[in-house]
Amino acid sequence: MKELKRLNSFLLKYKGRLAVGLIITIVARLFSLVTPRLVGDSMTTIENYLNLETISSEELREVLLTNILLIIAASLISGFFTFLMRQTIINVSRYIEYDVKNQIFAHYQSLDQKFYKKNRTGDLMNRISEDVSKVRMYYGPVIMYGTNAIVLFLVIITYMYSVAPQLTVYSLIPLPILSIFIYKISNLINLKSTKVQESLSDLSSYSQESFSGISILKSFNLQRKIFDKFNNFALTSYKNNLSLAKIQAWFFPIILFLIGLSNLIVIYIGGREFINGNIEIGVIAEFIIYVNMLTWPVTLVGWVTSIVKQAEASQKRINEFLDSKSSLEDGHLSIKDRNSKNIIFKNVTFTYQRTGIKVFDSFNLEIEGGKTLGIIGKVGSGKTTLLDLLSRVYDPEKGSILYNNKDIRSFKINNLRGLFSYVPQNNFLFSDSIYKNIQFGNPGATNEQVQKAAKLSEIDSEIDKFEKGYRTILGERGITLSGGQIQRISIARSLIKDSALYLFDDCFSSLDTDTEERLINNLKNRLKNKSVVIVSHRVSCIKHSDKIIVLENGKIIQQGTHKNLINMDGYYKELYNKQNSEITQEI
Repeated sequence: MKELKRLNSFLLKYKGRLAVGLIITIVARLFSLVTPRLVGDSMTTIENYLNLETISSEELREVLLTNILLIIAASLISGFFTFLMRQTIINVSRYIEYDVKNQIFAHYQSLDQKFYKKNRTGDLMNRISEDVSKVRMYYGPVIMYGTNAIVLFLVIITYMYSVAPQLTVYSLIPLPILSIFIYKISNLINLKSTKVQESLSDLSSYSQESFSGISILKSFNLQRKIFDKFNNFALTSYKNNLSLAKIQAWFFPIILFLIGLSNLIVIYIGGREFINGNIEIGVIAEFIIYVNMLTWPVTLVGWVTSIVKQAEASQKRINEFLDSKSSLEDGHLSIKDRNSKNIIFKNVTFTYQRTGIKVFDSFNLEIEGGKTLGIIGKVGSGKTTLLDLLSRVYDPEKGSILYNNKDIRSFKINNLRGLFSYVPQNNFLFSDSIYKNIQFGNPGATNEQVQKAAKLSEIDSEIDKFEKGYRTILGERGITLSGGQIQRISIARSLIKDSALYLFDDCFSSLDTDTEERLINNLKNRLKNKSVVIVSHRVSCIKHSDKIIVLENGKIIQQGTHKNLINMDGYYKELYNKQNSEITQEI
């Protein structure tokens, strides 16, 4: 249970509720023990009436009626406290489940991009859902039923021994055998449970990827192949679950067999003791009821052990992610002045660790505050990486990036990113309304601000054509929209936020020439005196920039204004002429 100790702080958080629940559990079990004693007393009274005739029929009737009423009362009280027991302990387990999920989700958000590139979405989802559900069973049912079992064992066995020591010892002989059995099989359950959760993660990950890329799968007519692969994952999961079920299936038959054996021992040894005059007939009846009452806690020993092992296996998987640390260290400074400031890349070196590709080597660049910088270059030249370093998706290996003459690593990450509006190359829209997707950039934005941002991004007129307008619900990742519409909604989302720096990473690629020109002009007017970085493969998107740089293999090979660069031999002029001739041919 060492993995589960990680979350003992949650037990301490709800220690008051748990203490009340445990007291209620003990009371409920104590009242449930009244019945066997009253049954035994009734049997002895009947025996005395039949054999010794020391009591009258009226007295017998009165004793039996009193015992029946007491049994009913004890059962009702026990049932009431059992209800309260579930309302306290099980509720606590739900509170803890809520806290654990929030803890995991908050930790997920604190991790860097390297973590998400290494782990699959389905696995992340499975650990915060299925694994947490397994752990919850430890905090609720296990505590509740475990307390039940302990109380019943202590009280019942103590009482039985005080009444008939020899009969108690014989009737409990099967229990050590059961303990050995549980010890052996619980280790198997732990191993099997881990495999079950791992196969479920694989299945979830593959399903999530398949559904996200369903349009691609259908366009290539790969449904059969994808189904066959899914079937293999499902078959593995089925076999692992079946293997676990086979192990678990041994519990109840063996437990029932051992309890039945205890009953036979009670009848045999008890009958012999009764014949010898050592005990009364009521004691035999009482012991049979007690032995059968021990069926539940003995059964629980197996079930609880199984649940604890499964919970430990799941918590171990959760701990693996909770122990993951972000490679980005949070700074301690806050940025209070939100006006645009100069940004300087000073001898920056960066290499992608997984691929070993070095993007920048002693790279230098200055982005003037309140100015627009255009970046152009071939695929793999380092354009997107530059923006990722600027927004601290990654940190440079060497060198520094200065904002207002201070290393950006000295600022609090959330505070730093609060300065930016970033439209990435691969735009992401949520499965929500168009309105909510735009408002996401500024959750407190009004209707007027949302519509103004949509107009600036040249998407307003197209939204109005939808039947439900801004309330239109998008499919996952915005698949109900065209590529150009997705890009413009993403741009609107960035414009609704008042930022010091706007980053646009090749987010105009799906726009036609006229829409692109109108949008660029809108940005020029809207973002006057703001720092803007535009990455694009189109010269038309960056020609109005105050400064343009051409990247190649992580180095600046050309820089200047549009006017300077088209009069200078090199990559920019060649690209400009080529794109101009293509536009002329289209016309």
